[in-house]
Amino acid sequence: MPVFGSAVVLRTTLLLICSNVFMTFAWYAHLRNLSGRPWYVAAVVSWGIALFEYLLQVPANRIGYTQLSLAQLKILQEVITLGVFVPFAVLYMRQPLKWDYLWAGLCIIGAVYFMFRSGGAVH
Repeated sequence: MPVFGSAVVLRTTLLLICSNVFMTFAWYAHLRNLSGRPWYVAAVVSWGIALFEYLLQVPANRIGYTQLSLAQLKILQEVITLGVFVPFAVLYMRQPLKWDYLWAGLCIIGAVYFMFRSGGAVH
């Protein structure tokens, strides 16, 4: 069975997407919502949001590592990060949509190719 067609990879991907939404908000939402507050207030709020990221990310990586290599997990995370970040930046942070997002995405597709071309995990 191909790596991308497995239930393990699907569960891992869904958990990592949810985890990444929390991570993106933890890392960047304070720039919009708490910009007038001291940095340590933003840090505590971000830490609280990041807890939910870890509650999803840790099981996702444990599940994924049963079928994917560490490098494959990392590249999967980077694909998801860009896929979550771009809509967040444009819709939530009101940043302009840039061609650079497309070019970065194409580079990541290249990384995906090289990490997944040999098939399954190599622990």
